[in-house]
Amino acid sequence: MTDIHTQFIDTSQLRIGMFVYLDMGWMEHPFPVSNFRISHQEQIDKIRLLGLERIRYAPAKSDPEPEPAAIAEAPKEVAAESPAAKAARERRELLASQAASLQHCEKQFSHAAQTFRSIHEQMHAQPDTARELAEQLIEGFLGDILTEDEAAIRLLSEKAGEKTSLHAINVVVISLLLGKALGLGKADMLHLGIGALLHDLGKMMLPDRLRWVDEHFNHSEKQLFQEHVAHGVQLARKLGLPAPVQLLIGQHHEYFDGSGYPSHASGDRLNLPSRILSLVNYYDNLCNPANPALAITPHEALSQIFTQYKARFHAPTMTAFIRMMGIYPPGSVVQLTDERFAMVVSVNSSRPIKPRVVIHDVSVPREEALVINLEHEPHLGIHKSLKPLQLPKAAFDYLSPRKRLCYFFERGLELSPERGGDV
Repeated sequence: MTDIHTQFIDTSQLRIGMFVYLDMGWMEHPFPVSNFRISHQEQIDKIRLLGLERIRYAPAKSDPEPEPAAIAEAPKEVAAESPAAKAARERRELLASQAASLQHCEKQFSHAAQTFRSIHEQMHAQPDTARELAEQLIEGFLGDILTEDEAAIRLLSEKAGEKTSLHAINVVVISLLLGKALGLGKADMLHLGIGALLHDLGKMMLPDRLRWVDEHFNHSEKQLFQEHVAHGVQLARKLGLPAPVQLLIGQHHEYFDGSGYPSHASGDRLNLPSRILSLVNYYDNLCNPANPALAITPHEALSQIFTQYKARFHAPTMTAFIRMMGIYPPGSVVQLTDERFAMVVSVNSSRPIKPRVVIHDVSVPREEALVINLEHEPHLGIHKSLKPLQLPKAAFDYLSPRKRLCYFFERGLELSPERGGDV
């Protein structure tokens, strides 16, 4: 996979020859693809009409024409910038770039959540429309994920999603990234994405109090809850979803050792997309249970899956999942080797051992804290994972550990090594 670094640029500065990325759904722009090299002025004009102030571009893949002013005018002398002023300017630019990336992820998540709600609202009265919305949403995701760029799993702010859509979109994002890591073809990826998005569709047919599994359910209530799988398959048929998607919905609680439900399917009866969805669904339910008081940290969830429940999951699928998520997935609270406290906010799926973190630093206001890429810090690493309540109060308030974890993906965004330690 090619490692491509991108950065943000004002649309007013676009020039022919730049390789740009339109970080929006494929239905939201007039171009056939979402990333391309600008070849003529008309493309620039169309991009500016989209109302975007800034977009991403890849300098290494660009060969921009010189600006007209640079041709027409001789260079003018510019007053030398002091080292302190240069450092302050670079820090402001980096903060702005990081904020823009996070805002884009949250905007995309919000769009996906809105589409998810529309699917639920229209599935009975307009099943064809609901199916088309699901297909368009996942095709848009795949347009971004199935590129040569590296993908990073990004933790969003807690306000980004409510419970129902949050779980569904988390499972979609992580399942598709894992499917890509395991080499699934595009058709299987499309089916996986739609199945992940709609895997809990059948819960709509349950009474409100039974829609979220509770450890206090009696035997009858537990059986009623498990019927959401059969309800989901029925609704998938009503929507006209392909047979592979129906199978995914029917198997999202099945485990490799046969201990799942409703059919106790095991081994080769579970294809790779089903193995992926079952594992990712289980992981997210550990991190985002119905009762937030029962939530465990992402690090604990991975550890629990590997040490206590690994028989439930296909070993190569589980290994790829842990490799992709890293030892400390986004949302993990950690102590660094220099004893400072930090929260993991982003993990590059191809280089997960050195995630990106926000570090508690009393000398830096929280809103000005940079995301630090530990890959660029050879003398700094993670010493251990912590539970949020183990943090000192000042660090807890600064890092604001999430009660509910909300994930999306971002592409090609890197801190430059020389700026990595500025927090």
